[in-house]
Amino acid sequence: MGTPKPRILPWLVSQLDLGQLEGVAWVNESRTRFRIPWKHGLRQDAQEEDFRIFQAWAEATGAYVPGRDKPDLPTWKRNFRSALNRKDGLCLAEDRSKDPHDPHKIYEFVNSGVGDFSQPDSSPDTNGGGSTSDTQENILDELLGNMVLAPLPDPGPPSLAVAPQHLQSPSLDSPTPFPNLEPSENPLKRLLVPGEEWEFEVTAFYRGRQVFQQTISCPEGLRLVGSEVGDRTLPGWPITLPDPGMSLTDRGVMSYVRHVLSSLGGGLALRRAGQRLWAQRLGHCHTYWAVSEELLNSGHGPDGEVPKDKEGGVFDLGPFIVDLITFTEGSGRSPRYALWFCVGESWPQDQPWTKRLVMVKVVPTCLRALVEIARVGGASSLENTVDLHISNSHPLSLTSDQYKAYLQDLVEDMDFQGPGET
Repeated sequence: MGTPKPRILPWLVSQLDLGQLEGVAWVNESRTRFRIPWKHGLRQDAQEEDFRIFQAWAEATGAYVPGRDKPDLPTWKRNFRSALNRKDGLCLAEDRSKDPHDPHKIYEFVNSGVGDFSQPDSSPDTNGGGSTSDTQENILDELLGNMVLAPLPDPGPPSLAVAPQHLQSPSLDSPTPFPNLEPSENPLKRLLVPGEEWEFEVTAFYRGRQVFQQTISCPEGLRLVGSEVGDRTLPGWPITLPDPGMSLTDRGVMSYVRHVLSSLGGGLALRRAGQRLWAQRLGHCHTYWAVSEELLNSGHGPDGEVPKDKEGGVFDLGPFIVDLITFTEGSGRSPRYALWFCVGESWPQDQPWTKRLVMVKVVPTCLRALVEIARVGGASSLENTVDLHISNSHPLSLTSDQYKAYLQDLVEDMDFQGPGET
């Protein structure tokens, strides 16, 4: 017979009482509150001792055997956090994980303190004599242990020619006998899955007048072109901007716009890899970009110029999610997610953007949906459920607390991919 898997709360109480793990300690005499170190693995001052609690739980559950398995800090931390989040008698009292000197979290027993958790119950129930709550807890722990045990893949070196990859998810074919359980998998993590098709809303303006709008989703990315006749071997789904004669009357402006469109050449390419969006110009037409609100304000400067013949990063989901968490807490502005491109001219630094010949706005509709959920205080507050507008996703109906927890879970996964990777 194998050794039964321990339950998280009695195991954790025993670790707190032993006091042998760095930073893991009771914080009050009544032993109802305790602290867990929560330092991000990319901090320069990160030490192995900062993550002992996550490794110890991985070893206790058999998910990690030293000398046999490769150390995997992100997965240890994610599984430890998930195990704690499923316990009704425990709540997160204070989140100080962003403290620059001592990042940690303080948890609190919300029932009668440690109480029944003082001794771990690890005896196997072979005759069906255990309580229903114990059986449910063991099953939930096992489900959590099987959740997303592999770290998210790195997007690798930038390249427009990216073949879609397949998501590997845990097998949960057998239905659970316990109703009304929360979903064990974070639905927001689908935003990072390679091969998932983000939906983009593309809107073009000639001299401030909207002349085109199309919503598209394609795994290879998209490519803005000025003519339907072009090199179809180039990566990205071609989106042809319309001839200005269909919407403009000023012949001089029409001539200038046509010149810009003809200079696009192979086009302006945009694609997603992991948590980032990359852009590249394949023609002679200089293009400047900025991440802004959906309504571009005058005086908003550019974030950069789209490079030619190589990719440049134009959006990172990580800072967006961090800003979104701050926004949900009421202490920050709504995060920006609309990509604006000024094609063929310098950025309208000191002029209204409506004076530019060709401006293109690209909105990842999944990010618009995330901001809308935050704005109304949770998807369950909306009249209908919210669709993330990515392939294989399902409509969401989350409470505000669930939404915040999923966002925090998502951003902790992204932290370990490294800031500013190119």
